[in-house]
Amino acid sequence: MKTVQKIAVPMIAIGLFVAFWEFIVWFNGWPNYVMASPSDLPAAYSKFWNLFLSGSWQTLWRTVAGLGLAVFFGTLLGMIMGFSRVARDGLYPLLVGFNAIPKATLVPVLALLFIGEHNFNTVLMAFLISFFPIAVSVGIGLSTLEPEYRDILASLGASRFTIFRKIALPKTLPEFFGALKVSVTLAFIGTNLVEIISPHGKGLGALFLSGQTNSNYPLMFAVLIALAVLGILLYYCVVALERIFAGWAERPHQ
Repeated sequence: MKTVQKIAVPMIAIGLFVAFWEFIVWFNGWPNYVMASPSDLPAAYSKFWNLFLSGSWQTLWRTVAGLGLAVFFGTLLGMIMGFSRVARDGLYPLLVGFNAIPKATLVPVLALLFIGEHNFNTVLMAFLISFFPIAVSVGIGLSTLEPEYRDILASLGASRFTIFRKIALPKTLPEFFGALKVSVTLAFIGTNLVEIISPHGKGLGALFLSGQTNSNYPLMFAVLIALAVLGILLYYCVVALERIFAGWAERPHQ
């Protein structure tokens, strides 16, 4: 019953959203060059299906690559801040300041630094925009580790690695996966920033820009829905991993 509910409730919510969207367009009498409706999108997918397939793959692998780098370096940086008060005091202001910079302003900078390296620039932007939540969550999780547990294991002769593996890592996992869910959507934003703004953009972002240039609103909205679907799929991949590695932290609903 719970499995059916978990599937049915989101599907019903999506169906209601699509119906409301269709009603709003119909009620206002908007033509598709003003506001595309859901019924306009199948024709766009049918006409440009090959571009959607190739663009989705290009956007997805760059996003996953950037997210993978964010997980690795964000976790490493979070561990450094979590175990060292000096590092935490020194790095936090830099991280907050960097995260406050609008990432759209970095796209031309990266394009000038790495001319012609579109894949590298796209992956790098996905990394830059998504590693902050991971680093902060891991750092906070480790810095708030109860000293009693650490002292008990140390008195029993446990090494620092053992303490990290037995106590610190499990405690940090819920915060880590919570931050990873946020980073998934941020990584997609970073990828699409470069794909849209860069003159050599590829992927779904470039397809969206093509629709905008040609005033093809059904194509533009079809790209937005495709991006939403990719984001949802990647998000639930993270949810599946969370249930495998940190399912013990989930409290049953009453």
